[in-house]
Amino acid sequence: MIDTGSAESYRGLRYPYGRKPGLTPGEPVTVAPGVYWVRFPMPMSLDHINIWLLEDGEGWTVVDTCLDIGTSREIWENLFTDFLANKPITRVICTHMHPDHVGLAGWLCERFGCELWMSREEFLMCRAMAADTGRPAPDVALRFYHAAGWDEEALEHYKQKFGNFGRAIYTLPDSFHRLTDRETITIGDHYWQAIVGRGHSPEHVALYCPGLKLLISGDQVLPRISPNVSVYPTEPAGDPLKEWLRTQAIIRDILPDDLLVLPAHEAPFHGLYVRLSQIIEAHKRDLVKLFNFLDKPLRAVDCFPALFRREINAGNISLATGETIAHLNCLLGRHRITRTRDEHGVEWYEQILETADFEDE
Repeated sequence: MIDTGSAESYRGLRYPYGRKPGLTPGEPVTVAPGVYWVRFPMPMSLDHINIWLLEDGEGWTVVDTCLDIGTSREIWENLFTDFLANKPITRVICTHMHPDHVGLAGWLCERFGCELWMSREEFLMCRAMAADTGRPAPDVALRFYHAAGWDEEALEHYKQKFGNFGRAIYTLPDSFHRLTDRETITIGDHYWQAIVGRGHSPEHVALYCPGLKLLISGDQVLPRISPNVSVYPTEPAGDPLKEWLRTQAIIRDILPDDLLVLPAHEAPFHGLYVRLSQIIEAHKRDLVKLFNFLDKPLRAVDCFPALFRREINAGNISLATGETIAHLNCLLGRHRITRTRDEHGVEWYEQILETADFEDE
């Protein structure tokens, strides 16, 4: 077990190992019998991911894998011969399709001849997006971002980086084992239940173990940040924020509150209900702020100040635009705002003043 002498409470959550535990990258630590936490570094602003190793009979089940980069492979190689004691990985579970979670899944499955376990939508969407590697940016995507108010410089930057999604992902297997909502899985001496959530990604899987009172939450529940909830050019009329808010409420309804939450980023914590409520209320406040901000016609890019405190630049404008449109589409779905397209193909949004006193859903 990790030394709990650094336990602390912060903003309604209780961190048994502290908010910023001094973990050595690649060094497993015990969080429960047969459950181990390994932190992998990543070369980006979100500079790490938590990987979970579960004892599983004569082998190991791995939950999430990190990016397909040299440092990650090196950590895995050390784990194979040291901590894993040359026992095979018999199953790889990926919570969802994002490269930091699925990046080395294909490599691990190929090396050990084991199955990849994912939800269907995550597996298929990941393969589809990885197939864009090397393709030029499609016109439909350029029209989507032009409609949001991007200038030519931003569009050119997007063209240059398009197709990067698959560059940090080892080729996925040609088959997989499908995970479905509320399905139970036996891992070692315990059973775990798959909890499917939507919004951050199409069909995200968290894993709940009643016997150990654990929730491996992936990106579904993080202690400090709320993961990106975005609309993309592939589904411009989507309402992922509605799905996200519904999912968070469902998880709060069906799971007990006494779980230790094992998130993909930052530190494990107690306080599941508090955190889910914080996430829901934060998005509700953002919707109110955005509605009030739209007292005159604005483009998506004009709405950034209503939702973000940080500077929006070339490096984060795609995420900011996707999240802003997710909030705009949610308000459109609630019939709180209007959207019109001008002769240049740019979309403008404005509040319906008569709905100002409507109750939030």
